[in-house]
Amino acid sequence: MRIALTAAIFVGGLFYLFMGLNFMFLPESSAGDFGLSPDGAHGLASVRADFGAFFIVAAICMIFGAWQRNGDFLVPAALLFAVALVGRIVGVVMDGTYPGFLPPMIIEAVTASVVLYASRVLPHLET
Repeated sequence: MRIALTAAIFVGGLFYLFMGLNFMFLPESSAGDFGLSPDGAHGLASVRADFGAFFIVAAICMIFGAWQRNGDFLVPAALLFAVALVGRIVGVVMDGTYPGFLPPMIIEAVTASVVLYASRVLPHLET
């Protein structure tokens, strides 16, 4: 079970790393996939910085945590996706639904849950 969980976290981390790199190097198309239309250099820089940082940091935590088989590194990734899910829930409550609103919420909920579960199952650093 631990091996399968570790592999899933590692592969998920690679997926999110590629997403983050797409935001860094192809912000126009990546932002469009998220319903954004960045306006000029300022908008592109914001997409690169904010979305790139989100996905790359989550990916690094997931990959490193899986590679080292250490649950401590997985907690930040779980928190990032949990907070993103909360933001989407707040958006649905305050702004209503839109076509295709549910799949990203499911992905974030599953990612946060699996990564948080793995953070409890995998060993922790001794202090």
